[in-house]
Amino acid sequence: MKKLGFSLLVALVALGSLIIPQNANAAKHDEATRGEFVQKVVTALNLETGDGTSITFKDVDKQLAPYVEAAVKAGLVHGRSATVFDTNGSLTREQAFVIAARASKTDKKYPMTLLDRFKDKRDFGASLRPEMAKSIGLGLMKGYADHTARPKQAVMKNETRAIVNRLVKVSQQNPGTPDTDDATVALRVLGTTDLHMNLVNYDYYQDKEVQDYGLAKVGVLIDQARSEVANTLLFDNGDLIQGTPLGTYEVSVDPLKKGDVHPSFAAMQALDYDVMSLGNHEFNYGLDYLDQVIETAGFPVINANVYDAKTGKNRYTPYVMLDKQVTDTKGAKHNLKIGVIGVVAPGILRWDGALLEGKVTVEDAADSVEKFLPEVQKQGADIVFVIAHSGIGDEHHEKNKDDVTWQISAMDGVDGVLTGHNHALFPGDFEDTKNANQVQGTLNGTPVVMPGKFGSHLGLLDYELKLKDGKWTIVSGKGSLRQVDKDSTEVHQGVMDAVKKSHEGTLDYVRTPVSKTTADITSYFALVKDDPSIQIVNNAQKAYVEEQIKGTEYANLPVLSVGAPFKAGGRYGSDYYTDIPAGDIAIKNMADLYVFDNTMTALVMTGADVKEWLEMSGGQFNQIDPSKSGEQDVLNPNYRSYLFDVIDGVTYEYDVTQPNKYDTAGKEVNKDANRVKNLQFNGKPIDLDQKFVVVTNNYRASGEFPGVRDAIDSIAYEYENREAIVDYMKANNPLDPSADNNWSIQPVPGAKVIFETSEKGKKYIGDDARIKYIAPTKDGYAKYELK
Repeated sequence: MKKLGFSLLVALVALGSLIIPQNANAAKHDEATRGEFVQKVVTALNLETGDGTSITFKDVDKQLAPYVEAAVKAGLVHGRSATVFDTNGSLTREQAFVIAARASKTDKKYPMTLLDRFKDKRDFGASLRPEMAKSIGLGLMKGYADHTARPKQAVMKNETRAIVNRLVKVSQQNPGTPDTDDATVALRVLGTTDLHMNLVNYDYYQDKEVQDYGLAKVGVLIDQARSEVANTLLFDNGDLIQGTPLGTYEVSVDPLKKGDVHPSFAAMQALDYDVMSLGNHEFNYGLDYLDQVIETAGFPVINANVYDAKTGKNRYTPYVMLDKQVTDTKGAKHNLKIGVIGVVAPGILRWDGALLEGKVTVEDAADSVEKFLPEVQKQGADIVFVIAHSGIGDEHHEKNKDDVTWQISAMDGVDGVLTGHNHALFPGDFEDTKNANQVQGTLNGTPVVMPGKFGSHLGLLDYELKLKDGKWTIVSGKGSLRQVDKDSTEVHQGVMDAVKKSHEGTLDYVRTPVSKTTADITSYFALVKDDPSIQIVNNAQKAYVEEQIKGTEYANLPVLSVGAPFKAGGRYGSDYYTDIPAGDIAIKNMADLYVFDNTMTALVMTGADVKEWLEMSGGQFNQIDPSKSGEQDVLNPNYRSYLFDVIDGVTYEYDVTQPNKYDTAGKEVNKDANRVKNLQFNGKPIDLDQKFVVVTNNYRASGEFPGVRDAIDSIAYEYENREAIVDYMKANNPLDPSADNNWSIQPVPGAKVIFETSEKGKKYIGDDARIKYIAPTKDGYAKYELK
């Protein structure tokens, strides 16, 4: 750094621009600390204080501990971590007014538009904005004459007096404020869902550590959330034992032996889970394997709507009663009886029909909760939770619908719901859902959380309970989410230690080479043109079934094969594409080509069925208007890529100027629509009466796709689609990946047809004259034109 000239130094001093270190220290000394402010608030509101021993913060001394303890129990403030409160840290205006808003103890809600009065409203923390709006509406926060709020500015000690005085005034005026002499209980229920064997923060497909998901990452949040509230429970919502190569390794390479604990449950035991409910993917490996795994759980595993087909009795424990000792705000101990009911989406009979048919029956999930709710209440439950592996849904209830959390949350007597299955967030997503309160995290007034997928978030259901005349009542309840820290490498060591052996075994497993490829294999354009990543899957499936049907009644039927672009971005992000570089192909790449642990199934069907199947797949595309100027997106973002089935063995084109014939549920919406053009077999128009053997997976074969549901026969093979791909790779070494271009989207003259895929796809356009790169969009995606 250059030295200042003497004349410039004099000028700066004269202008008062040179900051004297002593003044800086004096200003810092006048700033209020977090500890000081918390003590003032607790004292002013006459909150009940204890001895401070329940807190785990190492930087809080004995004198301040009772005040911090009272504030944490009342839900006014959190620590920086499980062990650090940051007692002497600076207090920003935003932090002070959030604490004050929480301390006001009013349920009144204020619109976010209150923030619009400040020019610097963007400086408010996104997650704190509802509470900042509340502080403005209550008159706790005052802005400055220049219409700024300065939320990140430090609060001076003299300012804290004014803030606390306003808080006391608001509290005295608020009739909803509980009498400080009445003891209450703060209860927090923590929840995870759809972990899919993401126990370690590791992407086995890319063979690298990640920081944005994994139970080991969530474990850090669990420890922190528990440190903030004296009374906690921890639930899981299933889809646990399937989903990564770690799950496959445990099934096929290192199966459970007597005395072993399944690594998923070893990890959950390290976190001290209280109860788990079964998800649909728990049934992927059959009932015997599931029984074996459940035996190792070490805590209750429940389900109320799956029944034994022979006896008609519940196949699993339908609910559990938890006896929880809780501590109230005055330090007194109480016994709380907590009922927990678990249900799963009835679709398990469609998705795993080959394994479950004739062995179990499944009842409607909402009806099952309604059935067992009175029984749980009769057993004296003070509060009832439902763990529903069922998506949010809506107010329209159809029998055996898979997404019925809306109906469950509306039931009188259900006090909270941990949901999942949609791989989404609540609160956060589902903004258009009727009676969904995103601020309070409630659905139909009931606290509900859906904490994402793979261990990306932790769900929190927070309650204030009050005992009156021998009965517990809920004073308040709220649902919220916490996302794992993507910028930190911190993990829960207990989880890591519990799964170390299985994790290391999986790494060896997925790194095992099986073949070589002469070119890169990617899926960046799999939704707009025939693609090598799907071609390899279809070739492998076709080869397997052609061998299996030799000598059978179907030996002379032509074999078609069906695959879909499982990894095609969408809700999983711009990195979620198959991307295998030329060279060695290992087992980890098989999982990259075929994500799910499906098994092979062959369907016998007619040419007419094949046509309808393809019409269903055409839902992947939006309808394009040739007369319309401007860009038109050809891809329907609401149509999941795994529903876009490509059928090899026939050739065909899609006319996207036509409306789609079916909706995403397979219901006919445009009877006369005909998107599938020039459908041919062996170079001739397909004979609609001809029979074919069509290879797919157990999931699709047991579903309600048009064409599929009319199949003449179904042949289930106890052989994974992924294993067939490995066999094909070994038999075709080295592999020259290429697509046979058996399908395409017809050009639309006069229209500018665009689509989005990963920015990384740009270098794979090659000499394809139909695809043109336009520009990057957001989050790693880019815009392309389809000519």
